[in-house]
Amino acid sequence: MPATIVQDTLIPGLKSIYQWPSDRVFCLVIAGALVFKATAWVWYYVGGFGFQISLKMLKHHTLRPLFNFLASSFLLRTKVNSEVDKSLSSIEESLMKQDEQLTSFVKLPSKGWGEKQVIEELDLSQKVLSHSDWEGGKVSGAVYHGGKDLIHLQSQAFEKYCVANQLHPDVFPAVRKMESEVVAMVLDMFNAPKATGCGTTTSGGTESLLLACLSAKMYALHRKGCKKPEIIAPSTAHAAFEKAAYYFGITLRHAPLDPKTYKVDLKRVRRLINKNTVLLVGSAPNFPHGIVDDIEGLGKLAQQYDIPLHVDCCLGSFVIAHMERAGFKEIPPFDFRVDGVTSISCDTHKYGFAPKGSSVILYRNGELRRYQYFLSADWCGGLYGSPTLAGSRPGALVVGCWATMIHMGEQGYIDSCKQIIETTRKLKKYVQDQIPELQVVGDPLCSVVAVTSDKINVHDLSDKLTQKGWHLSALQNPPALHLAVTWLTRSAIDELTRTLHDCVKELCAHANQKSSSDGTSALYGVAGSVQTRGIVDRLLVGFLDTLYKTERDF
Repeated sequence: MPATIVQDTLIPGLKSIYQWPSDRVFCLVIAGALVFKATAWVWYYVGGFGFQISLKMLKHHTLRPLFNFLASSFLLRTKVNSEVDKSLSSIEESLMKQDEQLTSFVKLPSKGWGEKQVIEELDLSQKVLSHSDWEGGKVSGAVYHGGKDLIHLQSQAFEKYCVANQLHPDVFPAVRKMESEVVAMVLDMFNAPKATGCGTTTSGGTESLLLACLSAKMYALHRKGCKKPEIIAPSTAHAAFEKAAYYFGITLRHAPLDPKTYKVDLKRVRRLINKNTVLLVGSAPNFPHGIVDDIEGLGKLAQQYDIPLHVDCCLGSFVIAHMERAGFKEIPPFDFRVDGVTSISCDTHKYGFAPKGSSVILYRNGELRRYQYFLSADWCGGLYGSPTLAGSRPGALVVGCWATMIHMGEQGYIDSCKQIIETTRKLKKYVQDQIPELQVVGDPLCSVVAVTSDKINVHDLSDKLTQKGWHLSALQNPPALHLAVTWLTRSAIDELTRTLHDCVKELCAHANQKSSSDGTSALYGVAGSVQTRGIVDRLLVGFLDTLYKTERDF
């Protein structure tokens, strides 16, 4: 460069830059940072969630606080409170069932009842407080019944170990043995590495998922120094992942689905991965639609980015674990045979038919399990170590689980799997062939079938089915219903298909009428509106509060 250019042009230019007011430079730096941040935000969210979902998220983020403020303002507060109180009264009326024949207890009786009197009161409670016909198989999931003989066996096991506590393995060594064997048998079912596979029992699927998230968070903190953990899960992943995020201070990214398959969109998952991602999640199958995510694809992403991958098999449990051996070869790989899968949750109290309050969390290796443990070496009460969230745990439940699994055996679970899957596919085929007004969501392969419709309001359909004694699970985004087929459903499937067909025809005949003003349809209509989301939260709180009300509260 000629010296004259340097002297006459470049140097004066540089001098003029450095002579700018410092506040102008500061403003330029801040403006540049804001532009960069906004660009990065748009690239991340639109790339990860897509334009429409990102727009919807922005809408909810900006408008929901406004509508919550208006609902609590003097303009609407009186009317909103009146409607909420009316709805809560309806909730209390439906939940707080009482009968004059039953004794109400709001304090201890002055003198304890004898055994005969207690049993009579229990029998009377079952008789006069009617429940859904779960024994007839008319409930979606909820009751995973293995037969009266099995319940009798579990009752005997409970009686023998009713005082056992898993917190004290030295006091109850037999319980420790049985718990370890339950974990070992489930590890074998899911093809865990024999040399390193490990796990623990838990109180249910929610605790299993909480522990998987906690382990991933602590593993990333200690191994990588990650202090702002994020989890990427399909939008269909169980709500327990949201609970884990809420409890443990984790950001949950809900990855969108493929619109045709309803599996998680792997391209979106890839775009959402960042330096703070501590766990990827897939379902096999998911709760809403019974769809098995592309676990092999997720496993490749997990390996590529060195991130743990959890597969939620809580619902599929012993059914999906035995499908291949039951002759259903089309099930895609989902367990520890998939490279990249580091943990799996399985509910033994679902299709394993164990007593309620029983699940297992499995890990590929002991290092991951170690990060779910809680250790305290300095407590004045002594050395304290707990493998799960609970301290004391009812040993009788794990004994009941052990007794159930030993009684059923592999062939018993293969047989039950075959019957449950055949029943599920009978329902799926009937809907596809005989009820064109309904569409099966995706291509479910396991024990759950979800249906939606572009002809009728499926939540109105839910209300009609409820009136006829059937209780299917109502879904949203999109509106749908699902049935989780159980062992009890087998004998009732023909009645369900006839009832479903009749209800759909009835709704089609009155298609021009407005949806019902109450029931499932109204509730999910309110829940789906950004304007009324805060009100739905109040109703949910009221619902939970009602669970603990007695006559003392009135």
